[in-house]
Amino acid sequence: MAQGVQTFDYLVIGGGSGGLASARRAASLGVKAAVIEHGRLGGTVTVKKSRDAYVKRLNGIYENNLKRTMFQYIPGHACFHSRRKHQSWGQCVQRLSVWYHNDGFFELEDLPKVLRTFDSMISEGVTNEIVQAGIDLQTHISIEEITKDSESGLMTVHALRNKKDKVALSGFDCIVLAIGRGPNTDALGLNGLGIDLDSKDISRLTRFFQKTSRAGVYALGDVCGKALLTPVAIAAGRRLAHRLFDGQSGLKLDYTNIPTVVFSHPPIGTVGLTQEEAEEKYGKDKIKAYKSSFTNMYHALTTRKTATMMKLVCLLPEEKVIGLHILGIGCDEMLQGFSVAVKMGATKKDFDETVAIHPTASEELVTMR
Repeated sequence: MAQGVQTFDYLVIGGGSGGLASARRAASLGVKAAVIEHGRLGGTVTVKKSRDAYVKRLNGIYENNLKRTMFQYIPGHACFHSRRKHQSWGQCVQRLSVWYHNDGFFELEDLPKVLRTFDSMISEGVTNEIVQAGIDLQTHISIEEITKDSESGLMTVHALRNKKDKVALSGFDCIVLAIGRGPNTDALGLNGLGIDLDSKDISRLTRFFQKTSRAGVYALGDVCGKALLTPVAIAAGRRLAHRLFDGQSGLKLDYTNIPTVVFSHPPIGTVGLTQEEAEEKYGKDKIKAYKSSFTNMYHALTTRKTATMMKLVCLLPEEKVIGLHILGIGCDEMLQGFSVAVKMGATKKDFDETVAIHPTASEELVTMR
């Protein structure tokens, strides 16, 4: 560092949403904090010019906001050399040398994996909508190799279907793999710190508290490998700052009933357990599910119509709502309010006693029979 050796009470490695939120909260509590980031602030990447321009403005907003905070921003790479008081780190894009990868692509991460974690009714519903939209959806495919024709420049995907049947999909001029993000820990010098890592090089954490096996070193955000969502990273980062510097030793983030949305067409919204997860956890005889499928009134005058599906997963005997799942227009907005009810432990009776707002799609959630 050009300005010489400096010391900090709180050093955050990685200027993603979680790290920035944690450092900002620590600084507001009077802590001498710094953020080290070698890339763009905010942890967002993109592909289209208009979107790229927006993200560039967003990165600038992050940097301008930092100038108004009390913590220091240090551009560059970070590496552990000796013990520090409190440190944390983040993630990076996974790179696979076999095929084309654009670091600037705004990815929808792990779409197939995300669909498998959703309730089967919702997963099947959105799969059907994708096919109805004219997309050639190839499932149960494991990619083995991608080759490029030297004359045409077109690429072919060589794969196995159901782990046994060879498949060749040809004629592509661009292939994008939404494979998610991997932990950006390779160059941090963790080997000599005694920090336990799992097979994916993600820190093994004490649940809820972002602790690693090394005192004073914490991990938050996507690098933790669970609930890979920006608001989760921000919430965890802020709570970590309050635990470390504000005397709130018991403050933690509850990772249950976190609302999640996939911005597909139409979007998916879910909070709580799927019916399959609930039955596995409590037994089929303890679970009752309420379902509804209909065409949104929005489509009254449209040619192409998308489905709306809803499900309430309830735990007997009191019928506590432990899962709420929606596919359809506007579900991303309606889920935020209903997730509060689920978080508070609402029952089916509470839903039934809520007066419906007509005409809306969300009224279906309080009128199911």
